[in-house]
Amino acid sequence: METETVRTRPDVGRGGGRAARLTRRQGVGSLVAEAAGSPLRRTMGVGQLTLLSVGATLGTGIFVVLGQAVPEAGPAIVVSFVLAGVTALFSALSYAELAGMIPGSGSSYSYAYATLGELVAWVCGWCLILEYGVSVAAVAVGWGQYVNELLDLTVGVTLPDTLSAPPGAGGVLNIPAAAIVVLAMVVLLRGAKESAVANTVMVGVKIAALVMFCAVAFTAFRAGNFTPLFPLGTAGMSAGAASLFFSYIGFDAASTAGEEAKNPQRDLPRAIILSLVLVTALYVLVAVAALGAMPWKRFEGTEATLSEVLVQSVGGGSLWPILLSVGAVVATTSVVLTVQYGQIRILFAMSRDGLVPPLFSKVHPTTGVPRANTVIVSTFIAVLAALVPLGALADATSIGTLFAFMLVNLAVVLLRRRSPEAPRSFRVPFSPVTPILGVGFCVYMLFSLGPDTWAAFGGWMAVGLVIYWLYGIKHSKLGDRLGSGDKVGSGDKPGDKETA
Repeated sequence: METETVRTRPDVGRGGGRAARLTRRQGVGSLVAEAAGSPLRRTMGVGQLTLLSVGATLGTGIFVVLGQAVPEAGPAIVVSFVLAGVTALFSALSYAELAGMIPGSGSSYSYAYATLGELVAWVCGWCLILEYGVSVAAVAVGWGQYVNELLDLTVGVTLPDTLSAPPGAGGVLNIPAAAIVVLAMVVLLRGAKESAVANTVMVGVKIAALVMFCAVAFTAFRAGNFTPLFPLGTAGMSAGAASLFFSYIGFDAASTAGEEAKNPQRDLPRAIILSLVLVTALYVLVAVAALGAMPWKRFEGTEATLSEVLVQSVGGGSLWPILLSVGAVVATTSVVLTVQYGQIRILFAMSRDGLVPPLFSKVHPTTGVPRANTVIVSTFIAVLAALVPLGALADATSIGTLFAFMLVNLAVVLLRRRSPEAPRSFRVPFSPVTPILGVGFCVYMLFSLGPDTWAAFGGWMAVGLVIYWLYGIKHSKLGDRLGSGDKVGSGDKPGDKETA
């Protein structure tokens, strides 16, 4: 092994200075070394990583939230999907570059730690906890709605609203939503390889279901349903895109598998970009088919939206709505499984850095899974899914996602300036223009969200900063090493080290 260069950077700071503590950075070399020595098992190839990304993405915006987003934008929801997809693409390119450089489990949290300092990394990680945890809960709520729709179509019986509907829609405790989170937990506890196999099967089923939906819905297509295209103006289109944006966090979930990928530098960038292109194309196609088959004003108040489109376009007794509901149940199960996986891996990385308790980074020797982390996260999400309304969950996820994506784009620009010669298996084209455009699109969509969402986000950030101040800043392993004067892997180039 080659001897590593020891350098000194005055901007990293020692553990004693308060300002220096907040801005201390974890170097790329240190992050790469941690990933190389990870106790997690490397079992995923490019195909499984792509399907993990598709599994975390495909289904959420189409099967669950379309009924709430269409009334915000009208037929322009098709343009909303494109706008959200373009915004996601700019960020996906940045994710691809950084995932190839830093193949760890921390995703944008780790990227922020290497470029923007510990405080910003904590804020990013706290956003990801909101993004992932709330997203799983939102999809779990939608899963319960499709289960009820399937029961109604097949046996004519549904679960009572008090035990199956979201609070605010006649429900008290959403038991199906909590149940699917617990089921996903059981699968995840078996291991990453077993979870990937289950996800592969479910992704195949959901793609087949959406293709079937398009084929049937296009038989009832009416071009007049798209006139006018912008009945609620461009503001409505932007609001729809902001609400739907949480549907695009799949490639972010793929980046959390960096320590369980066989060849992360090569395969992660490919999986991220391929999955985003595939998902965006399917989203737009399904949205066009749905709007063409049913006027946009009739989407308001629908729960199992795509099934409702088929019921109204081809008749309630048709086999197609039943098959679609089966596909929707499988699709949302896949999203719950894969996004829950991503949440657990991010907390694993934060725990390894000392910013959250060490319990979250303890890996079971037999399964190679952070067992306690999985149980704690799943329990929290199950409670959230059982008690919080869907609309509030979706918007809270969007704001956390957009904020994290904005930081990732900034990280690309900073790393290009600080370490232009560092190895990169993928490079964002036309940098820094492309990542700066990514920042701009994220900011634009952030300000399309409502004041209630911003208020909730502000409250979440305030809680996170208190936790960091009381626990994270004192237990940071980087801070301990810097404070003691030990050598720290804080260089911007893989293989470099620094001292405080």
